[in-house]
Amino acid sequence: MTEQTGALADLTVVDASTLFAGPMTAMHLGDLGADVIKVEHPTRSDPARSHGPEKDGQNLWSKTLGRNKRTVRLDLSSSDGSEAFKRLAARADVVIENFRPDTLERWGLSYRQLSSDNAGLVLARVTGFGQLGPYRRRPGFGTLAEAMSGFAAATGEPDGPPMLPPFGLADGIASLATAFAIMSALHQREQTGHGQVVDVAIVEPIMAMLGPQITRWDQLRDLQPRLGNRSANNAPRNTYLTSDDHWVAVSTSSQSIAERVLKLVGHPEVLDEPWFGSGHQRAQHADELDEAVASWIGRHTRAEVLDAFERAEAAVAPVFTAEDIVDDPHLRALGTIRRVDDPDLGEIAIQAPPFRLSDGDSPTRFTGRDPGHDTVAVLAELGYDDDQIARMLDNGSAAGS
Repeated sequence: MTEQTGALADLTVVDASTLFAGPMTAMHLGDLGADVIKVEHPTRSDPARSHGPEKDGQNLWSKTLGRNKRTVRLDLSSSDGSEAFKRLAARADVVIENFRPDTLERWGLSYRQLSSDNAGLVLARVTGFGQLGPYRRRPGFGTLAEAMSGFAAATGEPDGPPMLPPFGLADGIASLATAFAIMSALHQREQTGHGQVVDVAIVEPIMAMLGPQITRWDQLRDLQPRLGNRSANNAPRNTYLTSDDHWVAVSTSSQSIAERVLKLVGHPEVLDEPWFGSGHQRAQHADELDEAVASWIGRHTRAEVLDAFERAEAAVAPVFTAEDIVDDPHLRALGTIRRVDDPDLGEIAIQAPPFRLSDGDSPTRFTGRDPGHDTVAVLAELGYDDDQIARMLDNGSAAGS
């Protein structure tokens, strides 16, 4: 085990979760220096390892999602595997799991049992619908959360169907919420001396990001409509095509920005319209405002548009692809993308943590490893001798890479 550095270098995290929300939570903690130990079944690895593109037989998503994680293969339903997991939990600060409710209890790994040897343990349980309520046992994925949260109903064109994102949006939001909840529980541990259970239903964090839709319905019996790229709160707000076939996004959330944009595109006369004085009223004239902005942008290249908007102190951004992101000078200055050596693929690009600390971020120590890469080493750290490890490998309660 290499020496840990970073803000969370004193934490040990056991990641027994699969797919996205739980593993992404552990990824965030590992990015800040925590020693993360990923636990997978001896024969059924995390399904995330088969998601997305591959190069030379290497799953690229796993290289990112599994970064800074040591990997162990244990059968938690077996007596030997369950015992090894108890030893892991006894020395850990955090355990993250996303099994269906009561699964850990069935294996003799309830929070009561795990915390009996480690009163300070924080157990984060990340499932589609949480540990309570009539849906608790349903299979739950981010797609279902995106549907049930109100996100899909409010996303898409006005005359089109509800839209789902082409990536794990709800899982990603849930991972940040879970990391925050874990750190809150660890902070409370400083006062109380004991840990607790963190219960995250993936449907809830994304719902919390969707603004006042619940209060709007409660008070007005009004549903947020689908508006495509427009907003009910301001206009112009949309994506627009430049003369050299690039897309840019324009936002006018503040009144002063709206005024600058319309002056820039050659329509200062609309500033005198009585409806131009508020974002909500401007949104009711979105067709007219979109036509003015789209016409001007369509006569200029992306470089010309960005330069003119910057000089006018108006809000615009290019619609980036991954190719644009890795080449952008501002994102390079922020350190948004890191290049890390990988034993299989050479140097690869991955995202850095989504913030910076003034005392310095921890480095990405290594990319995602094969399942069971560290099984033998971790079992030895837990006090198992060579004969015991060999027996566990032979009987299938543990496995290496």
